[in-house]
Amino acid sequence: MVQELLIAVVAAVSAGAVYTAAAARVVKQYERGVVLRLGRLRNDVRGPGFTMVLPGVERLRKVNMQIVTMPVPAQDGITRDNVTVRVDAVIYFKVVDAASAVVEVEDYRFAVSQMAQTSLRSIIGKSDLDDLLSNREKLNQGLELMIDSPAVGWGVQIDRVEIKDVSLPETMKRSMARQAEADRERRARVINADAELQASKKLAEAASEMSAQPAALQLRLLQTVVAVAAEKNSTLVLPFPVELLRFLERAQQPAPPQAQPMDSAPQEPAPPAPAEPSAQTEPSASSASAPGHLRPAPRAPSAPSAPASGQSRPSGSKPLARH
Repeated sequence: MVQELLIAVVAAVSAGAVYTAAAARVVKQYERGVVLRLGRLRNDVRGPGFTMVLPGVERLRKVNMQIVTMPVPAQDGITRDNVTVRVDAVIYFKVVDAASAVVEVEDYRFAVSQMAQTSLRSIIGKSDLDDLLSNREKLNQGLELMIDSPAVGWGVQIDRVEIKDVSLPETMKRSMARQAEADRERRARVINADAELQASKKLAEAASEMSAQPAALQLRLLQTVVAVAAEKNSTLVLPFPVELLRFLERAQQPAPPQAQPMDSAPQEPAPPAPAEPSAQTEPSASSASAPGHLRPAPRAPSAPSAPASGQSRPSGSKPLARH
């Protein structure tokens, strides 16, 4: 009798242990337990710790409440400005309603992944290439709103969506590199021109100061020579003053002709001096002359007197002498 009682007690304890092992459940701190009794959802969601379910009647499903980091596969698309790109992203979400995550959607992880891919492809087609490269914050917010709208009914909250990388074709990369290089060169030229303008103003002020003292230019020349000679060069380049070049240029130019006064008449060239007349004798009186006529006396030839202004004596005429 005692033996049978002992066997019954052992059997009851064993059955209780088996039932307890089958009904016992442990819910972790970051999990919540959703109980389905005969296929119907129980309103009470089991918190973390030890809990019991009816074996064969109730079924406990654990839902992770941690933030899930899910990479979104890279999507190929064409932007609004007709550029082919490949964009991948990452999404952060968590379950805020365990019952809805179990009842409203079959697999909330897969649903969120597919919704993220579709939204990413849609946001690529609505954006320009410059927005994808430089204005990602706005695109991230728009992508988050697109994914969060249907996920709210699934008991899932989207915390953050980030676009990780934008892959461009090689031709587009080279074009963008040339554009950036041209822009940097433009800025460098503008800065250089601004520096030249400021330097020219300072040089003009220095030139005006040096023009007051001519010795300052020579001192500046000597200072330049000293600075060049300090480098221990075998060749010394000596700058040539521009003022000296201008002086030599003016010296080589012919002097301009002097203008004659308007009131004075142009001088005529003096007439050539008359040639010395050859020694000629006065013709003798004719043999048929009258006896009362005077015979001219012979006279030595003398130098002809200077002719009066504007008049000349005939070369053959001589004065006659009277007895």
